[in-house]
Amino acid sequence: MTDTGQILSVSALLDSGATGLFIDSHLVQQHRLNTRSLSRPIPVYNVDGSPNEAGAIREVADLVLRYKDHSERALFAVTQLGKQKAILGYPWLRDHNPEVDWRTGEVTMS
Repeated sequence: MTDTGQILSVSALLDSGATGLFIDSHLVQQHRLNTRSLSRPIPVYNVDGSPNEAGAIREVADLVLRYKDHSERALFAVTQLGKQKAILGYPWLRDHNPEVDWRTGEVTMS
């Protein structure tokens, strides 16, 4: 849910290699989600250490993240994610410690 009351249903990638929460810039534009500019851009690097072609992260979106009975307010960095709509990275995974059934793809928040 956004601060406009808009409810979007998107799939998110659980990525233990990602350093935060990310949302695709095209999704943000398509749904006209409100964003806030950062005072300083955050550089983005690929796995090999090279600068990401999408450039630095310059804005964030303050959203309500919901999954089943779990709900929380979360700050997502806006960047180009390619095929992904959202990424939940290691800090979120560490804090929430969800249980993943790798056979069925089911995620449980206990």
